[in-house]
Amino acid sequence: MINKDIVIIGGGPAGLAAAIGAYEAGNKNIVILERDNLLGGILNQCIHNGFGLHTFKEELTGPEYSARYVKKIKDLNIETKLETMVIDISNELIVSAISENEGMVQYQAKAVILTMGCRERPRGALSIPGYRPSGIFSAGTAQRFVNIEGYMPGKSVVILGSGDIGLIMARRMTLEGADVKMVVEIMPYSGGLKRNIVQCLDDFSIPLKLSHTVTKIHGSTRVSGVTIAKVDDLRNPIKGTEEYVECDTLLLSVGLIPENELSRKVGVIINPKTQGPIVSESLETSIKGIFAAGNVLHVHDLVDHVSSEAYLAGKNAVKYINGLLEELKMIDILASDGVRYTVPSTLNVNNVEDLTQIRFRSSDVYKDAYVSVYFDEERILHSKKRILTPGEMETVTILKKWLIERPNLKTITVKIEKE
Repeated sequence: MINKDIVIIGGGPAGLAAAIGAYEAGNKNIVILERDNLLGGILNQCIHNGFGLHTFKEELTGPEYSARYVKKIKDLNIETKLETMVIDISNELIVSAISENEGMVQYQAKAVILTMGCRERPRGALSIPGYRPSGIFSAGTAQRFVNIEGYMPGKSVVILGSGDIGLIMARRMTLEGADVKMVVEIMPYSGGLKRNIVQCLDDFSIPLKLSHTVTKIHGSTRVSGVTIAKVDDLRNPIKGTEEYVECDTLLLSVGLIPENELSRKVGVIINPKTQGPIVSESLETSIKGIFAAGNVLHVHDLVDHVSSEAYLAGKNAVKYINGLLEELKMIDILASDGVRYTVPSTLNVNNVEDLTQIRFRSSDVYKDAYVSVYFDEERILHSKKRILTPGEMETVTILKKWLIERPNLKTITVKIEKE
């Protein structure tokens, strides 16, 4: 048994930032456990730019962004274990991991930070009729083939789903010489950032078909085409709107799922809306001493937000170890009227420094609407937004002094209002 104050599971952008946050908060007895053979996570295959505008005030590629954090981890001499797979966490915060070099290793932690990231939703979750031919890839797998392995998945491509990875791969495949026929999205709005729609589709004249889906995959050995159709308000295909599209490749960008098998196994309460842990303002889960941050908590749109959130988780893990986090006097944070979820879900005013941020996503597209925050029945924030979309995460900032002025506050509600 190896004793560590803080064990961080995952060495992607969240894990790296959490380790730095803990270190700079005064605790150096840290280990990062990463199942891959290098640090940086998914950013290593994201060779496009657009990262770091908030964190570093300049535009970086994914590898450049992660390299800055990896360098700092090395400069601080924070211990990392690569090719190490965590298989269990106990309620006593014993973390069990296996690796080829060390076999089974157990760490007794004082705090655990979950930063396992997320995975792509597979074809099996979509129930699309057809055989199982070659030529069907998740967008992230295709991205790895092109950017890391140097292989082209296909020459004639249809992309199902307009999440950011799908949009980025539409541009990437086009730049590598593929004919991207279209991006098909079942919802009446895109799931990606507006800038990616403009830069990855509009700039390359790639059609985006909203309120459409793939209803059949053709081909027995290799994809030969797909049938697409319009969908109604219940997302059911409309008969008579079918269209056959010839292609040899189908990329799936149909959602990301936080990697919470370990979290569920140890008994962490999961939010059904985010598929990530329910956390407090300190990013502590329902189990004392276990914290969560990044895409394992909720899927982010910007890695800069992942880093700032995880840095806070690292700082708060140190506070927990030092006995500086209070457990009682919780205020519930509620999502209402067009707000799909909030992170965090509870708040203790005594654990807030000067302010706390509540992150959320809208459940639909809203134009010229207001984001409002209510303390019980009192509206304390009312901010007009030109547009709100589910693809972009929003943030409201709550000042500690507002909370202190209302000692009997029971609920904070975030909602979208028309006026």
